[in-house]
Amino acid sequence: MKVFSPLYDRVLKWSTHKKAPQILGGLSFIESSFFPIPPDVMLAPMTLAQPDKAWRFAFITTVASVLGAILGYLIGMFGYDLVEPFFAKIHYTGKVDIARSWFNEWGVWVVFIAGFTPIPYKIFTILAGALNMALIPFLIASFIGRGARFFLVAGIIKLGGEKMERSLRQYIDVLGWLVIVALIAAYFILR
Repeated sequence: MKVFSPLYDRVLKWSTHKKAPQILGGLSFIESSFFPIPPDVMLAPMTLAQPDKAWRFAFITTVASVLGAILGYLIGMFGYDLVEPFFAKIHYTGKVDIARSWFNEWGVWVVFIAGFTPIPYKIFTILAGALNMALIPFLIASFIGRGARFFLVAGIIKLGGEKMERSLRQYIDVLGWLVIVALIAAYFILR
């Protein structure tokens, strides 16, 4: 059942829209402080559609993400009491407790790790502010972690190029269904 192929083609078309870089920047900004969808979902198809602009897209994503991290930091610093009930409502309390223990154990390194990995970065930006982490080390760790991640994504896709695009197009429906099955399994396992 070819459900994901048409969606894939539509996303590639959207990724060449003249406003796509601004949308990428906006998505990167809000993801670092409160939005659940990572900017990689837009960075990847934009790089695939326009590989000559890969480094520009990675730069936009990195800078916007770090600016969004500052918003997350400020939310934590000045409004953590308002955010904490929301974390409980979306069942993030356990994740927040784990993140807090990681901050106590590793300090600024946890910001770098969270910035590079797919774990919810927004938790760490908000907690960094709530825990009054020094701003300059926070920004440096964020910039290096996020930059490494986004330049790596753009670089891999740019390097894979047309061959990667053909392979992805060939298997996109299978991959899409595998992701759906994995998400359903994760839901039942984590529930």
